[in-house]
Amino acid sequence: MDGPQPTTARPGAIVATLAFAGTVAAIMQTLVTPLISELPEILHTSSSNAAWVITATLLSAAVFVPVSGRLGDLYGKKRMLLLSTAPLIIGSVICALSSSLVPMVVGRGMQGMGMGIVPIGISLLRDAVPAEKLSGSIALVSASMGIGGGLGLPIAAGVAEYASWRALFWGAAVLATAIAALIWFLLPTTEPGAKGQKFDFVGAVGLGAGLVSLLLAVSKGADWGWGSGTTLGLFAAAIVFLGAWGLWELRTADPLVDLRTTRKPRVLITNAASVLVGFGMYASMLIVPQLMQYPKATGYGLGQSMLAMGLWMAPGGLMMMVVSPIGGKISTARGPKFTLILGALVIALGYGLSMALMGSAAGLLIVSMVCNSGVGLAYGAMPALILSSVPPSESAAANSFNTLMRSLGTSFASAVIGLVLSQMTTTKGGYTFASENGFRTGLLIGCGVALVAAAVATLIPGVDAGPAEARTDEPTADASDASDASDASDASDTDATAEDSSTESDSDADTDVKAATEGAPASA
Repeated sequence: MDGPQPTTARPGAIVATLAFAGTVAAIMQTLVTPLISELPEILHTSSSNAAWVITATLLSAAVFVPVSGRLGDLYGKKRMLLLSTAPLIIGSVICALSSSLVPMVVGRGMQGMGMGIVPIGISLLRDAVPAEKLSGSIALVSASMGIGGGLGLPIAAGVAEYASWRALFWGAAVLATAIAALIWFLLPTTEPGAKGQKFDFVGAVGLGAGLVSLLLAVSKGADWGWGSGTTLGLFAAAIVFLGAWGLWELRTADPLVDLRTTRKPRVLITNAASVLVGFGMYASMLIVPQLMQYPKATGYGLGQSMLAMGLWMAPGGLMMMVVSPIGGKISTARGPKFTLILGALVIALGYGLSMALMGSAAGLLIVSMVCNSGVGLAYGAMPALILSSVPPSESAAANSFNTLMRSLGTSFASAVIGLVLSQMTTTKGGYTFASENGFRTGLLIGCGVALVAAAVATLIPGVDAGPAEARTDEPTADASDASDASDASDASDTDATAEDSSTESDSDADTDVKAATEGAPASA
């Protein structure tokens, strides 16, 4: 299952493979965007039913990303990366062969199951890439999701316009197969960090039930009515399920997500900032394409076609590729906390520029490039902060949980921006549509949330020496607490670690500095 083991470490090949995998995963998420208006006709269903093609991917990704992350810690990250490509391939083939709603929704749901490939890949970098290259590697692989989102839209629009829509899914299946082959041959097999622990089935079911209830309420609330019994019932169910899940996770020996670790200030505040950054990133992705495509007759729309809009947006995705190595160098020099704050401020700057530049396609191109530059900085810093704060046995699970927090932010952005645009409308020629003030308000909300994200990030404690601090062969304080059976030769180290843990943030800082100098594994 793990494939051939490379005889020498090849960091460049590892990073390129994982970045390519992240880009393709993101492309699959935006694959159906050019088809939204055509899906009811393609699938012989209503517009409300066709929306499940998008919702299914959102829900399955939310459920399976944390599950696959934990399985990566238990059974090996390369093994889970390979397994994650299977639903991507199968789901793409099912979608390509679909002519009705149910199989299309099933296929899109399977594509969502494979979205854990990015956080697992980032956690594998901790084990396989030398410390001096870790900052830039994490930044590039993390930013690949945004790169794929930016490039996926024009690619999908072009294919949908000049070829059959089925070619989109056949192409996705081919790309996912290529990823599986690259993982098999190029990625190293690393020792599972949580080997010997048990998988938390109860925790997986509880978290899945809570997330499905919450995301259904958020994503469908506008259609069903925010005050409807269904929406309120789902919110109530989410509170009950997630509350019970939290109690279970605190009491079980081998939790799906170790809440004792996630409630550490360094991890907790990073996750909170991740929700806000996810919101800030997605608000622009919702508003800018609509402004591009709104008819010129509105007085503020730019009248671009889907393909033209995608091409205008593509440079924004490419900016993430350009900025990510810069962000890695900044994290190495100043720490990922500084990079996260800087990224959030750059996102806010992009929204601020939109107030003056939203009247032209070139202006919105600049807005998109600035916002995505900030996203590239922030998305590269968040995994580095998480990996520097958790023991190796929880790296994939913790990073997957952080990815989930970002996804929750995008879901909240979709609900809030959708509500604003639906309430702030204007009527012309007998048609009602979102007003210019509605779009401006949405952009200002994105700016405000990005500023709040920067403020929250300033509260992250600890001394940042860059993500190299995560590279250590010694257990962190939490891990050493669980290692009662270590042999006598390690006793003094264990005692010292336990002693250091008396002050939590100081322990994190000490681990960071020590790992930065000692943590690089051997590589050829």
